[in-house]
Amino acid sequence: MGERPSFTLRFLDHLAALGVGDGAHVLVALSGGVDSVVLLHLLRFAARGMGIALSAAHFDHAMRPGSECDARWAAGLCRAWEVPLIADRSNRPLRTEEEARDARYAFLREARERSNADWIATAHHADDQAETVLFRVLRGTGVAGLAGIAPVDDARRLVRPLLPFWRAEIRRHAREHRLRWREDPTNAAADPARNRIRLEILPAIERTIAPGARRALVRLAALAREDEAAWEAVLRAEAEGLAREEDGGIVLVRERLAGYDSAVAARLLRGLLRRLGAVPDRDGTRSALRFIGAAPSGREMALPGGIRIRTEFGTARIERASAPPPPDLPLAIDGPRGAGTCRIGGRERRVAWRSDGGHAAADDATAVTLPAGEVELPLLLRGRLPGDRVRTPAGGRTLKRLFNDRRVPRGSRARVPVLADAAGRVVWVAGLARPVRLPGPGEPALTVQIDDA
Repeated sequence: MGERPSFTLRFLDHLAALGVGDGAHVLVALSGGVDSVVLLHLLRFAARGMGIALSAAHFDHAMRPGSECDARWAAGLCRAWEVPLIADRSNRPLRTEEEARDARYAFLREARERSNADWIATAHHADDQAETVLFRVLRGTGVAGLAGIAPVDDARRLVRPLLPFWRAEIRRHAREHRLRWREDPTNAAADPARNRIRLEILPAIERTIAPGARRALVRLAALAREDEAAWEAVLRAEAEGLAREEDGGIVLVRERLAGYDSAVAARLLRGLLRRLGAVPDRDGTRSALRFIGAAPSGREMALPGGIRIRTEFGTARIERASAPPPPDLPLAIDGPRGAGTCRIGGRERRVAWRSDGGHAAADDATAVTLPAGEVELPLLLRGRLPGDRVRTPAGGRTLKRLFNDRRVPRGSRARVPVLADAAGRVVWVAGLARPVRLPGPGEPALTVQIDDA
């Protein structure tokens, strides 16, 4: 049996497997602790032959006295190792771990943009993975939560090259290379939940119940990640036939969603919601499924995070709730020829009209030709109003009934142009109701043309 490759060689192999190689610019999140110092050391010296450009970023959370000394120490280390450093300090003391994490990652995102780096590298390792999985188990996580910390997060451009390695290996590397680092005294406090898991719960479990608990938890994360990847591949193919992206939202077929087993339907719906940045819990997902399956057309459901679901006949539209559109600006059409702009349902439109005869009459969603002698000017191009009725070759009907018969989604109805004469009678509904009569050949006519602005 051959000798196991060294820590450094295993690190370089893993780094290449992550896809971080020639030409990549990596920004290391440098706290000054042993883990981030070892990560910076490996990337600066061991990986120098891989063609990686390197920067570092240090954020002072201002959570304890003397934290500014860590920032000065990190700056000195980067000068010695010739690594460009971006540093910043919170403008107020951060009180909780959650606040600190949010502020730190916001800074790292900004630093990555400033340095034009491809990746942010953090020093999470296998012990962090075990502690994270146990923490999530105790909180009742699902399979996705059991997957723990991802080696690569493409969406946030995060990479974690030390994730397969244990804390003891990392410290051994630091001692062998005589590295120095800063010890954070808060790491020894058993106050935060994660520190209590690290210092008390996991050691007790390994001492009294399962000696290999940490490795088992890391193995559980790998299995869960494989399971999630398989689900994602299957559900991605199913989602293509179930839903489509449209105008910044997602439109799904209600009947097709109802045909899936409830667990599969829930997975599909959560996957679609994640595209819009929403991650509902189990109860929220079930409520959304019931609503999509049973709500009559035209109903709306709000979800946390500013997401709403609207039912429209056989579909459900999922979208981010937006601010109300600006008020309509109707356009008066008078005289033999002219042009102008209007706003209907938040959509700006260019409008042109002309009086002529002998041309083919228009009647579609963007243009209409009316007999000049049968319309009373000025005409008004506007959105629909309550009580509007329209006369068509098939008889008179309300616009509400017309929209229902043509299955126009409620969210789209305010954007449909309506043309009314001087007496307020609707003579044309763009794309939905043609005039009672189109002009004959050579008859004086008025043509109105609408285009998006």
